[in-house]
Amino acid sequence: MSQHYENPEITFQPDHSGGTSRIWKIFWVLSALTIIELALGYFLYLKHGHLGYTTVLTTKCVIAILTIAKAYYIVSVFMHLGDEVRNLIMTIVVPLVLFVWFIIAFLSDGNSWKNLRNTDGGSRPNKMEQVEKAPTENETHH
Repeated sequence: MSQHYENPEITFQPDHSGGTSRIWKIFWVLSALTIIELALGYFLYLKHGHLGYTTVLTTKCVIAILTIAKAYYIVSVFMHLGDEVRNLIMTIVVPLVLFVWFIIAFLSDGNSWKNLRNTDGGSRPNKMEQVEKAPTENETHH
């Protein structure tokens, strides 16, 4: 007597008909993004001290966005998360977003604590140690 069990789990089989063409496409996309990131980083290195704050910040934000795009491609294709059901994706993405927020919040709080340390909550200015300028060679050999 055979028994038939029904499994309520819904699964989707990934489509492997594309062969390696999809992998090569993602390889070239990731390579292009990496080359752009490196070019922007090299540009910042060459122009260090000669660019305005806004230009440097914008360039760093573009590099961060390109890095996030690369991470998406890697997770989606090579870790096969792009083929999964939405609920599984959300169980990974939501804790990741909360963890990133957690890091940003603690860095911000730490910076605030550092700036307010020993200033009675910002009610008086920081006591900065005054350092005398060291004599140069010309001043010591009169």
